[in-house]
Amino acid sequence: MTTRPFDLIVFDCDGVLVDSERLSIRLDAILLERLGWPMAESEIVERFVGRTEGAMRAEIEAHVGRDVGAEWEAFSDEYIRLFAAELEPVDGVVGVLDAVAASGMAMCVASSGDHPKIRRNLVKTGLLDWFEGRIFSGDDVVDGKPAPDLFLHAAAAMGAEPARCAVVEDSRHGVAAARAAGMRAFGYAGGVTPAAALEGPRTTVFRDMAALPGLLGIEADSRR
Repeated sequence: MTTRPFDLIVFDCDGVLVDSERLSIRLDAILLERLGWPMAESEIVERFVGRTEGAMRAEIEAHVGRDVGAEWEAFSDEYIRLFAAELEPVDGVVGVLDAVAASGMAMCVASSGDHPKIRRNLVKTGLLDWFEGRIFSGDDVVDGKPAPDLFLHAAAAMGAEPARCAVVEDSRHGVAAARAAGMRAFGYAGGVTPAAALEGPRTTVFRDMAALPGLLGIEADSRR
């Protein structure tokens, strides 16, 4: 028997560890307009936040009726430059990582981004050391979020039962994937996704990252 509330804490990356979603959405809106599908930021959040790049591109191509590879590749450098200049950790998340580490619970990253993007963002924000060797990407599975495959893959690789896993997510697709995997979801509503879009069974919605350790049943590290 164990007194730990969970054996594994699975963190999404964008919007949970690194404050990237606002930056991405700013550029997504510009790209979509150039591609001929102008979209409000609220709809971008609803449709695309939490999904893989491949899924987003496929939906855009289906809508505009053509391949957008050339424009997509040309614009990808804009994201890299913006993140290099402005990306920061989510406020309060370092204290959360300290608290989880001190609790003895394992943790990993499971993000829809590809491996180079995840590593680049974690390096930029100083968070890579927390997750080296425990990074899982949407590219590792056939079906990305909201399918449960990525979280189930991460749990299996980490040797954890799904029922003993908690997932920290900030998108409706992410919390849906956690629920489908049979894991407990913690929906962070301090970012771009409205709290109502995160609510559902086996899901705790919170707005202040500093509150997460208490919700996970552990104490926060007051040093951070």
